Amino acid sequence: MAKKKRKNPPSRGKYDQNNPVVSFRVKRKDKDRFIAIREKLGMSHGDVYKAGLGVIEVKVRAEEEIRQEAYEEGQLNGYELAESEYKVTYPCSKCGKMIEVTTEGEKKAIRKFMVENGWHHGDCNNP
Repeated sequence: MAKKKRKNPPSRGKYDQNNPVVSFRVKRKDKDRFIAIREKLGMSHGDVYKAGLGVIEVKVRAEEEIRQEAYEEGQLNGYELAESEYKVTYPCSKCGKMIEVTTEGEKKAIRKFMVENGWHHGDCNNP
């Protein structure tokens, strides 16, 4: 008994008509590059094809802008965290505004003051 060929619903025919298969041959090195680009960008085969046509150029550019914005935000947050942890400031004796310790002269003066006034580790106070 021969198998009956299954008939596809009309919606499948319409889908196939509106979304035809594209197939072509390329050199091995071009395919390897295509795969590397696709994986690096996290894109589908269709997305890379559309990018080549310029159809999704805006999407790729938007993703690059998002990456750059996230990088800059991370860099700023990291800088602010490091600044809050390590920046040394003291109030001006005249106006009270904060002065940031930046020069080697200031660092030497602070070092000298701390030594002369017996500053030490908290643990060094215990016998």
